[in-house]
Amino acid sequence: MDWTTTQLVGKSLPNGQDVKCRDRESAITKTDQGNAAKDRTIQISICGSTPLLWRSVDIKQSRDEVGVIGTLIGSLARQPRQNNRLGRPLEILKEEARLLLETGEATDVRHPDKSKKVSESGESHLNAVQLYQARLDRSYEEQCSLALEEKKAVLHRVMDEKQNNHTGNEGPERAVRERLCSLEKSFSFPRSAMAVQLCTARAGFSHCPEELAFLAADWPEPRDKHSEARFRVYKDLRRKGFYLTAAGKFGGDYLVYPGDPLRFHAHFIALCMPMDESSPLSDILTIARLGSNVKKTVLLCSPRDPSDSQVEGDVVYSSLQWSGMV
Repeated sequence: MDWTTTQLVGKSLPNGQDVKCRDRESAITKTDQGNAAKDRTIQISICGSTPLLWRSVDIKQSRDEVGVIGTLIGSLARQPRQNNRLGRPLEILKEEARLLLETGEATDVRHPDKSKKVSESGESHLNAVQLYQARLDRSYEEQCSLALEEKKAVLHRVMDEKQNNHTGNEGPERAVRERLCSLEKSFSFPRSAMAVQLCTARAGFSHCPEELAFLAADWPEPRDKHSEARFRVYKDLRRKGFYLTAAGKFGGDYLVYPGDPLRFHAHFIALCMPMDESSPLSDILTIARLGSNVKKTVLLCSPRDPSDSQVEGDVVYSSLQWSGMV
């Protein structure tokens, strides 16, 4: 018997069939969640020329499914005055962002018509400013009336106290009464003393087109041979299953890991250079000795010229190892 959801309502099933139905429902739920995760695209934000990932789902998806590592550069909300542990956003390499966009795994959240949106939102921004100013004026009038009533209450209390303490002398009571009568004309409430509500939460940049337009920049397309060589090397190594991170502190372009960097140490320091570029021997010896000191193998990575049919593979790799005295 095929137990459907409508047949399960209001009926008790045997233990075996109940377990099977729950397993079927959980499997359907997991399948739907998996399909939704596959359909979700990663959103890349551009700040200056730096690609960033802000959403936690994008960071998790990019690491689990695509192998993008990146570096957390944001401060933690509960511990902002330290830099030992960082949080979102995740800064990724330009090559990582370019590969995500080319493969369709990610979309760029920049608005190409941002200037048009900014100009169109000028009128709505002016209306919002006018409404905010009107709310401030109403709040100032309400606070003025409340402050006046509070001042009157204080004078009434003082007058009652003087009346009780000086039953036969009306001088102090008359002075307070005259001050109370002239309070309407002489009372002034400075605008600087007005209480203003300060918002503790900030909306995203999608609600501030001016800030979005200011921070958005043109996509950093490669403009030289070295940038193109870096991307082709990154793409080829990722296709081979390696994980890559920045290697600025090691004097190279990439640190190459055989698996997730949380589980493995880097085995290689990748140094990207075009095929037709010559490098001084002193630089080769320097990077080879550096790789030996940090116990890593240096890889010279040169993308193959498409017109050269004698070279196999998309990228030519040459390993360097410092052996000391020969």
